[in-house]
Amino acid sequence: MTIDRVVLMLAGSLILISLLLSLIHSAHWLWFTALVGANLLQSAFTGFCPSAKVLKLFGVKPGEAFK
Repeated sequence: MTIDRVVLMLAGSLILISLLLSLIHSAHWLWFTALVGANLLQSAFTGFCPSAKVLKLFGVKPGEAFK
């Protein structure tokens, strides 16, 4: 599995988990959803993703988007 796929899987999971938490716990969890979405948007324009850098340190194979 490449960094690209892990980043997308992580972001999607965090969004779904925070949406679920906003329904059962507090609407303030939607701020976390917005933060993940903003990070995805900025990484689309800049090519920089903090989680991709961490995954690279752990030895996950690079893909095409995050090198």
